[in-house]
Amino acid sequence: SFRHVMRLMRRKAAFPPLGLLTVAAMLPRSWRLKLVDLDVTALEDDDIDTADWIMLSGMIIHTDSCREIAARCSARGKPVIAGGPLFTTGHEHFPEIPHFVLGEAEEVMPCLVADMIRGAVQECYAAPRKPDLALAPVPRWDLVSFRDYVTAPVQFSRGCPFDCEFCDIPIMYGRTPRVKTPEQVLRELDVLLEAGWREAIFIVDDNFIGHRAKAKRLLQAVIDWRRRRATHIPLI
Repeated sequence: SFRHVMRLMRRKAAFPPLGLLTVAAMLPRSWRLKLVDLDVTALEDDDIDTADWIMLSGMIIHTDSCREIAARCSARGKPVIAGGPLFTTGHEHFPEIPHFVLGEAEEVMPCLVADMIRGAVQECYAAPRKPDLALAPVPRWDLVSFRDYVTAPVQFSRGCPFDCEFCDIPIMYGRTPRVKTPEQVLRELDVLLEAGWREAIFIVDDNFIGHRAKAKRLLQAVIDWRRRRATHIPLI
C-alpha cells in the first residue's frame, strides 16, 4: 500500500481500484454510481443506506475489512454482491455474503445486470471461460478523484505462462496470456489524458512480456502515441 510514503507524496493511495472502475463501466450509464475506496476515505452509513446494491471487491489482505463491510451492510438490510481475487479463490469462506461473481466479469455482467433489474439476483455467477479482452471497457475514471492517487493503472494483459508456486495468477486468469489490442490501450491512455491525468501511468500486468511479440507491438504503438500527443507522461 506504500501508506508510509503517501504523506511525502501528498497523496492518499498509490493506485485507484482498477477492478471496480472496470466493472463500473459494465453497468448501465443511467445508474447512479458511487465508488468508495477505503484506501482514500471511510465508508459512511449514508453510503450504505442510499444504495440499492453494494458491490464489494478485495484481495486476501482485505479479508477482515470485507467481513466488516458485509456485516454493516447486512445489519442495514442492504444486499452485497462480492467479486474479485479474494472471493474467486475462496468465496465459500464468506457465508455472510449472499451473492458472488467468480472469475472475470466481462461475460457475466449482462446476466447479473438483468437479474438486478428484475430483482432476482442469483447466489453465484461464474465466468464460463477466460474472456476476450476486446470486451473490456475503458474504466470509469470519473468515479475517482485523481488528486488522491500517485499513479493511474492501465491493464494490457491477463494470464501468465509460468507456474510459480507462490502465485495464484494462473489459477485466476489462466496460463495463456490474453491481451488488449494496441488501439484499446491507446484509447485508455487518451481517456486518461482527456480527463486531466498528468502523472505516471503504471502498466499493471502480472506478466507484461507473457506474449513478447504482442508486447513489442504495443510498445511501438505507445512510442508513436507519445510523439503524436506530445506528452512526457512516464509509463512504468
